[in-house]
Amino acid sequence: MNRSIQVRRLVPLAGLAAALLAGHAGAESLQQAWDIALTVDRGLKASRENTAAAASLLEAAKSARLPHVALEAGYTALGETPAARLDFFGQSLHMPLAQRNSAAYRVMATLPLYTGGRIARGIDAATAGMDAARLGEAADAQNLKLRVADAYVSVLRADRLLQVAQSHVTSLQAHARDVGNLHEQGMVAKSDLLSVQVALADARQRHLQVANGLDLARAAYNRLLGRPLEQPVALDDLSPEATQEPLPALSERALAQRSELAALARQIEALSHQAAAVRGTTAPQLALSGGYVYQENRHQVHPGQWMVTLGVKWNLFDAGVAGHRANAVERQAAALTQHRDELASLIALQVRQTWLDVQETHKRLIVTQSAIAQAKENLLVARDRYANGLSTQTEVLHAETLRTGSESNHAHALFDAALAGLRLKRATGEL
Repeated sequence: MNRSIQVRRLVPLAGLAAALLAGHAGAESLQQAWDIALTVDRGLKASRENTAAAASLLEAAKSARLPHVALEAGYTALGETPAARLDFFGQSLHMPLAQRNSAAYRVMATLPLYTGGRIARGIDAATAGMDAARLGEAADAQNLKLRVADAYVSVLRADRLLQVAQSHVTSLQAHARDVGNLHEQGMVAKSDLLSVQVALADARQRHLQVANGLDLARAAYNRLLGRPLEQPVALDDLSPEATQEPLPALSERALAQRSELAALARQIEALSHQAAAVRGTTAPQLALSGGYVYQENRHQVHPGQWMVTLGVKWNLFDAGVAGHRANAVERQAAALTQHRDELASLIALQVRQTWLDVQETHKRLIVTQSAIAQAKENLLVARDRYANGLSTQTEVLHAETLRTGSESNHAHALFDAALAGLRLKRATGEL
């Protein structure tokens, strides 16, 4: 009888092991999930629009170097006819100079020749701004990939914990049948049967909670991929990647590769160019303009005239407006420099934290893997001793709790290790 009981106890455990080792046919990989999320995510689409806006601002800045053509037209009605008075041999004569009512228009083209660096620095600022927008978009893409990876691992974790919870229910059901048979034969007290039934009810409640968590994890994953929340989810298993690189090398690479730092550097550069452009407004502004001017006037021999003008404008005193504006922009650049230094410090801490997490989770994997085999052996021994009247029901239930706890700990260690590796890649800017 004891041998048959042991065989029945091993069946659910073997089924769990087979389920854990079985692959998911046609399952979705993490790379496929990333590809989909990068296409449908609204936040990333907004970042791309910001990059496109920065590109348009750059084209606008470049267009300031080209000739500008303007068309003006109007109609004028005067109260009196413009006239000149001439005194000739004591006679006063009035000579009309223009019509009382007349139409006029002109077409003028203006080409800036020298602006004190205002246009050139504006172009440099817009170029740096566009680069910063692109780098910000790259950072948003990596943040999105990490969120998808987190949701992906959450689904795998919840699915594995559901399998463990199911194995716990199955194992207690088998044990409850064995205790029921022993109770019918008068070999154990009714309290043993009641205690295992209570433990089984608790296991079923835990199974319901884990199943609910799995459904929520799948819904969160589907939302990131722009799918209906209730769509079925099948994912490939994810194995942790160990890294042997020393921490100083990872930190150095992170400071060189993180797009957030590069984006701030380009924003600082853009503000510096903006300050120089503002100061350029105080320099002489030289421009060449030309066009055609027409003034309706029957008293004039040539109402229409072609014209070319080489003009210069120099604002000698503006009460310090340009200087204060330039100082304000330079202070903004200085503030961003402080933010960049602070971010560099945070990134170094992030790399250290994720690197330590990788080391810790891989050590946990080794410990929890060995604990599973020991917990299973301990359960078999406890049940055999109980069947032969050498131990109590409490010892068996405790052994079963240790088994499920060891399998849950191993599942957490496995997916914590996988997620820690992905977070380390994000910290170094390589995700």
